Amino acid sequence: MRVLLPTGEEVTGRLWGRRQLPEGWVYDVGLPGYSNRETGEVEPVEYRVWLPVPQYVRPVDGVAYDAVPTEHLPAPSVVEQLLGPRRPSGWVLQKLGGRHVLAQGVVHAVDCAEAPKDAPPLALDQALAAAERPGVRLCSLCGASAELDPVLKGFDQGFQD
Repeated sequence: MRVLLPTGEEVTGRLWGRRQLPEGWVYDVGLPGYSNRETGEVEPVEYRVWLPVPQYVRPVDGVAYDAVPTEHLPAPSVVEQLLGPRRPSGWVLQKLGGRHVLAQGVVHAVDCAEAPKDAPPLALDQALAAAERPGVRLCSLCGASAELDPVLKGFDQGFQD
């Protein structure tokens, strides 16, 4: 493989493996170099590094890479294709201040843009207990209200005649 170094130089390295990531392909490339031993002697070594393709790694013309170990991502399921990636589970409580025990707050999904980043994640039972306290509301921006309201009020609430 031809490898582009940070200095702009291009060197030839050995391709040890390939891996497909969600962001794209990365190649495990061995680059030749030298190292000093404790005795003061110099020895040839190979430095291995995973590099993104095609930013830093390019094939050498005329070389076949079919025998290189290759890791592919599993194909996404039909559900993943239709719904997209799953969001992280859990909720967080944003305290809105106040000195009273019944201070106001908002329950958010952990990945909500409005959620405090330093708040500890809550399990379902903790989020429901927090949501039942007076002065605490469920965030509608992230969908915490759509997810937790049916559990709090009962699933049949929206289906009655």
